[in-house]
Amino acid sequence: MSIMSTVKIDELTNALKQTFIDSDDLKCRELTVAGKRCLLSYIDGGTDKLLLEQDVIRPLSKAMSLEPPYLDSLTEAVLYSEEITVLPLSNSAGAIADGDVAFFIEDDDSTYVFSLRKPEKRSVTEPPTSSVLKGPREGFIEELKTNLSLIRRRLKTPDLSVKFFQVGRYSTTTVAVLHVHGIADKHIVDEICDKISRIDVDGVIDSAYITSFIQSKKNSFFLQAGTTEKPDVAEAKLLEGRIVILVDGSPIAITLPYLVFEDVQDGYDYYSGDWRASMIRLFRIMGALLTIFLPGAYIALQTYHFQLLPLKFLMTLMAATTGIPFPPALEMLLVLVLFEILNQASIRMPRYLGISLSVVGAIVLGDTAVKSGLISSPSVLVIALSAIGIFCVPDQVGTLSILRLIFLCISAVTGFVGMIILALVIVAYLAGLENFGTPYLAPYAPRINPDLQDGMLKSGNSSMERRPYSIPTVNRTRIKKNARP
Repeated sequence: MSIMSTVKIDELTNALKQTFIDSDDLKCRELTVAGKRCLLSYIDGGTDKLLLEQDVIRPLSKAMSLEPPYLDSLTEAVLYSEEITVLPLSNSAGAIADGDVAFFIEDDDSTYVFSLRKPEKRSVTEPPTSSVLKGPREGFIEELKTNLSLIRRRLKTPDLSVKFFQVGRYSTTTVAVLHVHGIADKHIVDEICDKISRIDVDGVIDSAYITSFIQSKKNSFFLQAGTTEKPDVAEAKLLEGRIVILVDGSPIAITLPYLVFEDVQDGYDYYSGDWRASMIRLFRIMGALLTIFLPGAYIALQTYHFQLLPLKFLMTLMAATTGIPFPPALEMLLVLVLFEILNQASIRMPRYLGISLSVVGAIVLGDTAVKSGLISSPSVLVIALSAIGIFCVPDQVGTLSILRLIFLCISAVTGFVGMIILALVIVAYLAGLENFGTPYLAPYAPRINPDLQDGMLKSGNSSMERRPYSIPTVNRTRIKKNARP
C-alpha cells in the first residue's frame, strides 16, 4: 500500500480501499478525537463490535486531549486491556487483514493497532479420532489461542517456551513452536525453527503443510512426524523433550522427533493397568501385521505353497474358489479395490447416508458378488480382517494401505520368498532412517534398554525414572529417586 508520509484521512481511506480491491467487508469509520480527524479501519465479521464500541470508540469520543506522544494519550483514553501495537503505515494493511483494528491520526505516520478479534470457533470437545474410556476428554480446536491455553493450563511453568512464525505469503498463518526449556535439545529446536522460517508458500491450510516442509525424507510414504488432537498427549510429549507445533486453523498438533512405535501407544495406556496396556499394544501390532501380510500370505498359500495348508482346510478352500473366473491375485486385488472405494465413499458422504452405504456395500454387493460366483467368500473374509486390523493403528492407515498393496503384488509373483525379502528390505530401510537425531525404530533398532519399559510392553509409570534415551534431551531425570513410592 502506497501511503504518503503526511497522513490525510481522505487520502488514507482511498488508499486502503484500493489496497483491499474495493472489498465490501472493509470498514473505514472516521471520527473526531479532541478536535483531530482520525480513522478506524477493520474487516467486518472478525472484530468484536461491542468491545470496539465500548472500549475504544466511546472513550475516544469523550477524550479531552490527543497530543503527542499519541501512544500515551491513547493508553490513557481507551479502556483497552491489552497493549496497543504501533506499526509503520506500510504494515497497516497486513494488520487489518489479520483481523485487528487499525487506528490512524491525521498528520501522524504511525498505525495504532487494537486486537479486538472475535473469530468463530467450535467448543472444546473430545476429538473424534482419539476417544478414550478414561482420561481427559478435551481436544484441540481450530483456534490457536485456545489450543495454547489448553497446554498452558496443564504446564503452569515459565519454562514452557512458545515461538511464533507467520507462514504463507497470502494466508500469513500463525505457527507456534513449543518446547520446555531445560528439557528439549536446543539444537533440535533451532533446526525446526529454521526450517519453518524458510518456508515460502502461498498459504498454509493445515498442519500437514508444515510437516511436508520439515520432514527429512521428502518422497517417503512413511510418517516422519507424530500427530495428536489431545492436549494431554501433547503435554506428555513436551515433558519427554519433544517439540510440539501448533498451526492456527488446524486441530492437529505435530510432535517431533518421531518414533514409529509411538503409533502403537495411546493415551489410554497410561490411565489403565500396565498389563492391560501391554496386551492392548500387542493386539495393535497384531492388527497392523494382519493388515500388511494377510492378503499377500493368502495369495502365496493359494498359488505357490498350498502344500503347507492342512488337508481339510485346503479342501474347503478349493470348494469355495471353484468356478471363480479370476486368478487368485486378480480376485484379491478386485476385492481390495472394492473395499477401498466403499471406504472412501462412506467417509465422504453425509453421516446417515454413509451408514446406509456401508450396509448396502457390505451386505448387498458383497453377498451378491459371492453368490454370483465373481469372487469367493474367503477373499472377502481376508480383506475384511485386513480392513479391521488397519484401524488398530489409525495414524498409520495410509502407510499400511500402501504396504498391503505392495505385499499383495509381490506375493502374486514370487510367493513367500518375495514377501520375506521385501520385509527385510523395508526393515533395513526403516532402521537407517533418522528423525532429528532420533532413530526411527528406536528403542529396538538400535536397542536402547532403558526405553524398553515403554515400548511394546509397558512398565508402571512410577518406574520410568528417566526420559527416553531415544530422544535427545538435556535433562534425563523425570522422577527423583526419593519421590518413588
